[in-house]
This record gives sequence, structure tokens and C-alpha cells, in this order.
Amino acid sequence: MAAVAAPAAPGAGGAGAGSPSPPPAASARRDFYWLRSFVAGGIAGCCAKTTIAPLDRVKILLQAHNHHYKHLGVFSTLCAVPKKEGYLGLYKGNGAMMIRIFPYGAIQFMSFDHYKKLITTKLGISGHVHRLMAGSMAGMTAVICTYPLDMVRVRLAFQVKGEHTYTGIVHAFKTIYAKEGGFRGFYRGLMPTIIGMAPYAGVSFFTFGTLKSIGLSHAPTLLGRPSSDNPNVLVLKTHINLLCGGIAGAIAQTISYPLDVTRRRMQLGTVLPDSEKCLTMLKTLKYIYGHHGIRRGLYRGLSLNYIRCIPSQAVAFTTYELMKQFLHLN
Repeated sequence: MAAVAAPAAPGAGGAGAGSPSPPPAASARRDFYWLRSFVAGGIAGCCAKTTIAPLDRVKILLQAHNHHYKHLGVFSTLCAVPKKEGYLGLYKGNGAMMIRIFPYGAIQFMSFDHYKKLITTKLGISGHVHRLMAGSMAGMTAVICTYPLDMVRVRLAFQVKGEHTYTGIVHAFKTIYAKEGGFRGFYRGLMPTIIGMAPYAGVSFFTFGTLKSIGLSHAPTLLGRPSSDNPNVLVLKTHINLLCGGIAGAIAQTISYPLDVTRRRMQLGTVLPDSEKCLTMLKTLKYIYGHHGIRRGLYRGLSLNYIRCIPSQAVAFTTYELMKQFLHLN
């Protein structure tokens, strides 16, 4: 999640009574604000996910105990995949991820701002709590809108060279629709995803927003700088964005990770031999805990997620901040 700049002073740059109407360029910038915000969030998400795509693939392989790599750890799997499938094997499923992550990132950022304003104006809730609520709602909204794309991406990423069930994104969509109950098949594992996303997105937005607010309030010169497109707006410096985002991602990931593992197992469905034991969220949680325990089951691959946090947040924050300034969103 990228830094959301502090608003400019009320009335700054505004036209007074009887003043001439704003120039067409300024009007156009206002008219297309949501579109520009959509593009900024989407591009930031795509850049961040492409950077960590190899780690994402390894996480999926480890979470679902792929039989080719189930006895390996994170780093040994990172080395084994290129040997078995070539270096492009580390990016398997990334095409589907890009199709999913662009609208996902865009919807999440846009809906967060919308929900935050709605909660503040309609419910009268402000301070840090409204970030927690708005973040949770934004995360759930983005998940529901893009879940079928995530399902297809996971199926493609789980495949190993020589054992392909799906030949591509379109074939995966057609196969899942035909063999797994139509549209219901695309939403397998949705419940643990929503339940897990609420605390993950909420805590992530809450932690980052709180750290940003405290930092800019107590040390604006040391930690912040004026935005290049609007000197009245103070934004965090890039390395501070990275630090705050990494802390927020690590805390949120630790809280919600068991539900992420459960979601992956349910998404893979018929691909796994024990799929009949993972039909519901509670059954899947019990099965994972009973057969693999906490460290090797519910939290398998968590260390990889911690490693993913720093580069992912660095790219996401930097890209989104640059896009906001480039598209005059501040």
C-alpha cells in the first residue's frame, strides 16, 4: 500500500466567489480523478507482484505440499524450480496474476479512500479506527471482484512441467467452469479468503496509516518531503515508505496467514488427492492442523512471506507514489 498524501489546506488554490472558472486542464484533472487513481493503483500492484512472482510461486508450491517439492524448504525450492522447469517456471501463473492484480490493486486503493470518507461522514468515526474499518472493507471488496482470476492463477502456478492440466488462462477458465459446478467453482475458498482479508487489509492499512501519521506529525522534515505535483502536500520519503510498509505487511501477514494457507488448499480443490477432506473452511483448517501441525501446516511458508514483504512494499510504495505525482493525484 502506498502512502496517501495529507490533504492540502482547505481552499488552497481554490477559486473565490465571482472568480473565473478553472481552466479546461484543471477541470479534466478533476473529472478523471477516479480513472487516474484506478490506473495508479493497478500499475503499482502489477510492478510489485512481478518483482516477487518467483517467491509467490514457491509459496503456493509449499503451502499445498506439491509432491515434487514437498520435502524442500524455501531457498532449496527456489533453486529446484529452475532446474526442473527452467527460469520461466518461477513466473508460471504470473500472466493470470497480472490480469487479476491490476483491477485488484486499483479497486482496493479506490475503495479504501471511498470507505474512509463514508465512515467519517456517515458514521462520524475518525482517528485511527476508520483506517482499520475502511481497510478491511476495501480488501474484501477487491477480493470478491477479482477472486476468479486468483483461482485461475493459483491453478496455473501449482502445475509442474510435464504434468499440465491447463494449457493457459482461457483453458483453465473453461475447464473449471465445465468440471467444477459452473461459476461456483471459481469461488471455492472464498470464505476463508474474505475472513482472512478483513484483518490483513485492515491491519495493514491501519498500521501503515498510523506510522505515517505519527511520522509526519512528529518529524515532518526528517521523514517527509513536499510532493512534486503539489508543494502543499507532504509525503513520506521513499525509504520511510519502505520501512512503514514492511512493518505493516509483516504484522498483517502473521495474523492472517493460517487462513491464507486454508484458502490455497481449497482453491486447488480437485488438483490435490485429499480434496474431499478440504471442502469447507473448518474441515480444511482441521485437516491441515491434524496432518501437519502449526509450524509445518498452518504457518508453512510464512518465512517466505516475510522475505516477500520488503521488495514488494518497496516497489508498490515507490511506483504508486510516482504515479500519483505523475497523474496529479495529490
